[in-house]
Amino acid sequence: MKFLPLLLANLRRKKLRTLLTVGSFIVALFLFGFLAIIHGAFSGGVDLVGIDRLMVINKVSIIQPLPLSYKDQIQRIPGVKYVTYQSWFGGIYQDPKNFFPSFAIDVDNQRQVYPEQVVSDDQWNAFVADREGAIVGSKTAKRFHWKIGDRVPLTAPIYGVGAWEFNIRGIYDSPRDGVDLSQFWLHYKYLDERRQIEKGNIGWYTVKLDSPDDSVRVEKTIDNMFANSPYETKSETLQAAAAGWVKQAGNIEFLILAIGGVVFFTLLLVTGNTMAIAVRERIGELAVLKAVGYSDRFVLFFVLAESLFISMVGGALGLALAKLLTLAGDPTGGLLQSFVLPGSAIVLGLFAAFAVGILAGILPATSAMRLRVVDALRRV
Repeated sequence: MKFLPLLLANLRRKKLRTLLTVGSFIVALFLFGFLAIIHGAFSGGVDLVGIDRLMVINKVSIIQPLPLSYKDQIQRIPGVKYVTYQSWFGGIYQDPKNFFPSFAIDVDNQRQVYPEQVVSDDQWNAFVADREGAIVGSKTAKRFHWKIGDRVPLTAPIYGVGAWEFNIRGIYDSPRDGVDLSQFWLHYKYLDERRQIEKGNIGWYTVKLDSPDDSVRVEKTIDNMFANSPYETKSETLQAAAAGWVKQAGNIEFLILAIGGVVFFTLLLVTGNTMAIAVRERIGELAVLKAVGYSDRFVLFFVLAESLFISMVGGALGLALAKLLTLAGDPTGGLLQSFVLPGSAIVLGLFAAFAVGILAGILPATSAMRLRVVDALRRV
């Protein structure tokens, strides 16, 4: 720390050059953070769901239904702890632009299968007791300024039975980042009573297992059980299903790696060139430091410190801007399941900035360390 004034004085020598180099790190790390946010939004919680839950859908397509009668048969399979089911509702609030995922759910086992979506017992009991009740995620409730007790009208074009009105009986949240807080839940029985099509059918089942080790066996058992029936099934872990949906949107992870690699390689060249010029401009000063007794190792670390200072300050500011972007809320108005910058991405970004700072500064620093005092002073 006692050499910090000297370090800052060197950085202020060419203020514009220093600011531009720091700015390049800010832009690069902001871009990295933004791509990490988008990756998390498209992944839809792939890393959050475990392999102890299975998703059972119609073998033809997820938009094809399954009979409600399958529930009891699946529940009797050894290794199955809970079975719940959902159906897509497709409700719209006031305007078609006001999209949010809405599902008709099984009130008996929803909370047991999805414990990460937390709603208080009092609110849940009020929802169960009200056939027209609804539970809404905190994100959607905040978006439309809904509160418990509000009566909300929705339209469901896929059912075409006029307006639907629901009483908001609860708001769910989660202590974990990345959990979808935009969903709207209604009673499956209420949906089945009013709709004119697909009565007695559901959209898909979610199966909670006693142990993740049972997943392969239970998947095969379910699919074999309903093979050659009018409603054959396709079972896979919730993690595998979510990963498959992400791939349909393209290889987001590859894009992040490719763009990030190009950006950081460019940063390496820019910062390396900056440090090389800075060392050439101060050859005489570095020679004087050696002449008055400072070691070669001190000169090495002193030049590296300048490179690291630029990279870490710029990197931290870029990631801070990306974090501020998430605090402002989802810019799509709820179309993205999550809009957060995970802590792992922040750590990875800072490590990348540190690595670029080291790599960019190591050659100029080594050159300064090997500088002979006589040769350097001859140029002065």
